[in-house]
Amino acid sequence: MSHYETAAKDRISFSEKAAYGTGTLVLNLLPASLALFAFFLITAFGIDPVLAGLLVGLPRLFDALTDPIMGFITDNTKSRWGRRRPYIVVGAILSGSCFALLWQLDPENSQDYTFWYFLILSMAFTIGNTMFATPFVGLGYEMTSDYKERTRLMAASQFMGQIAWMIVPWFWVMIADPDLFENQAQGVRQLALYISGICIILGIVPGLFCKGIDNSNIENRAEISFRMIGSNLMGVFRSIIQTFKNAAFVRLCGATFLVFNGFQLVSSFAFFIIVFHMFDGDYGATGSWPAWFGTVSAFATAFMVIPVVSWMANKWGKRNAFIISTLISIVGYTLKWYGFNPENPWMIFMPIPLMSFGIGGLFTLMLSMTADVCDLDELKNGMPRKEGTFAAIYWLMVKLGQALAIILSGIVLKYVGFDAGNATQTVETMTNLRIADIIIPAGTAALAILVMWKYDISEERAHLIKEKLIERRGEI
Repeated sequence: MSHYETAAKDRISFSEKAAYGTGTLVLNLLPASLALFAFFLITAFGIDPVLAGLLVGLPRLFDALTDPIMGFITDNTKSRWGRRRPYIVVGAILSGSCFALLWQLDPENSQDYTFWYFLILSMAFTIGNTMFATPFVGLGYEMTSDYKERTRLMAASQFMGQIAWMIVPWFWVMIADPDLFENQAQGVRQLALYISGICIILGIVPGLFCKGIDNSNIENRAEISFRMIGSNLMGVFRSIIQTFKNAAFVRLCGATFLVFNGFQLVSSFAFFIIVFHMFDGDYGATGSWPAWFGTVSAFATAFMVIPVVSWMANKWGKRNAFIISTLISIVGYTLKWYGFNPENPWMIFMPIPLMSFGIGGLFTLMLSMTADVCDLDELKNGMPRKEGTFAAIYWLMVKLGQALAIILSGIVLKYVGFDAGNATQTVETMTNLRIADIIIPAGTAALAILVMWKYDISEERAHLIKEKLIERRGEI
């Protein structure tokens, strides 16, 4: 039971929460669209599947370099506009523009030309997206120092972020609709332009209207310059080492890796189960059921799960809320066995409200808890505060785990005997796939609960840390 009330000075206005939420929408819309469009590299633009895999995987390896560097840069930046906001604005413009250019492909171009064109622009997009995402997440960690208000902020932002997952599944339907586009290539090119414009406009909003820590009160920042590049790189490594010495943060990363990537590993299985188990390989009969499955999942997460999880966190603490929401998701995963029912397709929506507690609870709570961890780091290691570095390392774990999930999902499909070349699949194959679709996310969720069992930053401890920091350096 909570014993603390949020002070007026620690509250974030509705408009500022909404402004931060627009950034979260962009943070979800760009990678979700990129992942979906990657499918059309093969079907619309004729890229060999192996080369397409490289085009998806190589930028993620590049991320492993750019994320921690950007985290260090934004933590140590000195500017009249703060440590985060200039990068957010520039990053939104750069990443949105590169996304539009990335997909202006022509099926008539040679495969070599398309490969190098896409790879080079993917690297530019990655730089732009890192410039936007890392400072943006770090800004969210520092917008308030209050234990409860951090959860409210992340709940509001995640609510808006779910809008991306409501609309992205319908891009499949739109691109395939001959009444909208002449072919897949034209559909991808035009949709990319619309997505780019939306992301640029919405992405600059938090950079203009959200407030972080008073920039003038941050001490011990490194000088960021080419002259100091050697010292700066050493600073990056020291910051990374310090983050991994933080046991609470390591638990957050571990639990996120398990829950999110267990979910990601089987995310594509729902499509195959709907098509081949429920509709016996008939794509015409399948229609828009997979798109509705994704949209309803996002809708349930936004309007039901996130408000409930936020309430639980502020009532019983973030750790307890995570454990409860993750247990509920395990029940939801189990119910998928009964939900994917060929006799009654509407049953696919039955497990969604419970399943959605997994991802909906995860990011609402983990981002709020990482903000608490940043306070603990300042108490142990002093300034400068490292919200940017913690944001970079946390999301790097998510990205690398997501890449691993993509690889493992293919291995699981091959292991259960799934053959994409067959119009239908055997009963044994679909039974094994359905079992994997339940056991994998439920098992990783259970392991995540064990990882978080001894997480020890409670509301009381968070307030004690805050009081010690204020006593040491005053309000910031």
